Amino acid sequence: MYTAPPGSAPARFCRSEVDTVNTRQLPGLAEFTEQAHAWLAGTAVPRAATTWGDGDDSVAVFENWTAAEERRHTDRIRAYEQVKFDAGWGALTWPAEYGGRSLPMSYALAFRRAEEEYDVPRRTEMFSVTQQLVAPTIEQWGTGEQRERYVRAMLRADLIACQLFSETEAGSDLAAVRTRANRNTDSTWTLNGHKVWTSGARVADLGVAVCRTDPAAPKHAGLTVFLVPMDAPGVTVRPIRQMTGGSSFNEVYLDDVVLDDGLRLGPVGKGWPVALTVLAAERLDGAGLGLANADQAVELARNLGREPTELERDRVADLVTRSYVQRIAGMRVAAAVVAGRDPGPEASVGKLLATDTMARTSEVVRLLLGRELTADSGRWGTYAWTEHVLGAPGYRIAGGTDEVQHNIIAERVLGLPKEPRP
Repeated sequence: MYTAPPGSAPARFCRSEVDTVNTRQLPGLAEFTEQAHAWLAGTAVPRAATTWGDGDDSVAVFENWTAAEERRHTDRIRAYEQVKFDAGWGALTWPAEYGGRSLPMSYALAFRRAEEEYDVPRRTEMFSVTQQLVAPTIEQWGTGEQRERYVRAMLRADLIACQLFSETEAGSDLAAVRTRANRNTDSTWTLNGHKVWTSGARVADLGVAVCRTDPAAPKHAGLTVFLVPMDAPGVTVRPIRQMTGGSSFNEVYLDDVVLDDGLRLGPVGKGWPVALTVLAAERLDGAGLGLANADQAVELARNLGREPTELERDRVADLVTRSYVQRIAGMRVAAAVVAGRDPGPEASVGKLLATDTMARTSEVVRLLLGRELTADSGRWGTYAWTEHVLGAPGYRIAGGTDEVQHNIIAERVLGLPKEPRP
């Protein structure tokens, strides 16, 4: 198991050694993978084959952590990410100016596959949001000062970001947000509004907020994006209690929050394309959702303590087949990224398959466990499934609703006309 060093995480290699990694000739993929395994083996122990009945049996879709637990887990993951970054294995596809190695995406994917074989901290959603969504958006839309201040810090996980997008009355229509940002005479801005479903707001350093700056303009043209320090006066975070019992989401109130114009991301009134940059990256993370729990449900069938019925075997086989289809969809997303294409339709198919896998995992578990699902018998790997069954439907909304994914496929694959915007 990876153990974070005490205090702040020191670099395992000095800066000059990392620079050597950044500037040397591109290694072959096989050599690179061998090097990755060598570094990982010196940092963490190999992930041993799991034994049914040992360890944590959590299969929660959304973690059920207290604020202190969320902070503790976040700090542990952050420490590992910093060690990885300083050793030259963090921002692999980024240029050297951001601490990267300018490697092709295929190398980053190879490192992820190698990393899965070792017992390192499992990244929570906040780290993919920060490193894969927000940092690239700031690199594309930010000023030189913003890129210098935030991008490297986010890639190293020195700063954690959250999305302040959704609102109670906007639903899936991001352009319908009502949070207002009014420009003051001293070139500052005052924000007022209410955001919901914000993951990680309790531990985030910055929030990326979509605000309305021109109510008279067409709704897609009157938006501006801001980087909101989550400890700024007027920012209030309130956890939302879910039916799973956890509070992994939050609502965030912005009451007369005054921001310097230097925290504006992108031009005034151009918030819609800035937000789309974030959302395009968000779609790439959907294809692998739910697969670990599907595999755990198959293990449950093997460890029932009785022989599964013919119907149960049929449902488990169906789940296995569908999980393989989802994995193939994930490979297609990765192939599109490696080829430099926008995997919009592929990512949408992957997201739809993921939510379907989650739902079918719930069906299989209900069939296998019966009353043990709702009445805690104390037997390992049984009652814990309540958190999956109650949490899985949420992913039909999170990360882009099923309806949005269907629209993307209809327009970009089937060629159906896009509905005109009001």
